[in-house]
Amino acid sequence: MANPRWKPRARTLAVVPAVLAAVLTLGACESDSDAPPKAADVGPSVVAPGKPGEPARTLSAEDARKALPDDSPNDADLSYAHMMIEHHRQALTMTALVPDRGQSRQVKALAERIAASQKPEIGGMEGWLKSHGGHTAKSGKGHGDHGHHGGHDAGAMPGMASEAQLKQLREAKGRAFDELFLKLMIIHHEGAITMATQVLADGKNVRVEEMASDVIASQATEIDRMRDM
Repeated sequence: MANPRWKPRARTLAVVPAVLAAVLTLGACESDSDAPPKAADVGPSVVAPGKPGEPARTLSAEDARKALPDDSPNDADLSYAHMMIEHHRQALTMTALVPDRGQSRQVKALAERIAASQKPEIGGMEGWLKSHGGHTAKSGKGHGDHGHHGGHDAGAMPGMASEAQLKQLREAKGRAFDELFLKLMIIHHEGAITMATQVLADGKNVRVEEMASDVIASQATEIDRMRDM
């Protein structure tokens, strides 16, 4: 089980992306020589901030581009997006039962917040997958032949409720429903944090890292709320 108070790690970069937005040195000192400029001197230079305690460096535009980290998605990034879409969809299935079967106002308000946050997160992950060649579960096979449901067994994902548990939740009502909903959703959130923590260790795409960090922060907070209910 992941620590719900886990804080996302900082990615160490040789040259931060802010380099590209640095001040451009458009002028060049005149030379007494009539020799043509070297290839490295052609085009604007970029002032790259140095590490703490180190001076800034001046790089050619080409060298600055080469110094940027490669954050092209790997299999861990793509797999995470596919699985988390499924994971969020089950959370929406559970929250959809609350208005008719729940009793507690707090539980109903919580379910609304979960649905309101996870629906757009699904859309964001689906959009990211499409832009990186990994189709969503609804659109068939994509990067790595994930295919329907991303090629993942829902039961193998941490925190996913079983069909028997979902059946039990659908049949419960009132206080019994609220208690079971909270129990299953806490486990569900803990599983999401486990998955997000894993992709922070294994993935390399900056956008996936941001999405995973958001999942950890938001769902850790919701776990604390649910435990207090």
